[in-house]
Amino acid sequence: MRYNELCAISGLSGLYQLLSTKSDGAIVKSLEDDTTKFVAARSHNVTPLDSIEVYTETDNIRLFEVFQNFKANESKAKELDVTKLDNKKIKETFGILLPQYDKERVYVSDMKKIIKWFGILKKLDLLNAEPVAETAE
Repeated sequence: MRYNELCAISGLSGLYQLLSTKSDGAIVKSLEDDTTKFVAARSHNVTPLDSIEVYTETDNIRLFEVFQNFKANESKAKELDVTKLDNKKIKETFGILLPQYDKERVYVSDMKKIIKWFGILKKLDLLNAEPVAETAE
């Protein structure tokens, strides 16, 4: 599985592998429970992970780079299970994992998702997947 096949779907938790697209939606496979389902384009937005960026104090950085920062700083964070943490602890943990994030524009709900996604990718050993290089025209 390649990093550019991974996506998030609005209204659904977790991460998915994009298997196929159709004019009215997409066929995806859940990374958590291996179920395959059709998601209608009317009801859900499918967002590839390689198109997501996080605000920082300087420039936005791609999600892949955020995960690399998480990997480097993971040993400093005490807890990565967001279901056990309150909002203050989530902000604190995210600040340890990505110290340069923009504290004004990155919301706790985004932090929860990103930390949860990191846990899923780590469990499935997908953090070492290389993102597809952008080609210059």
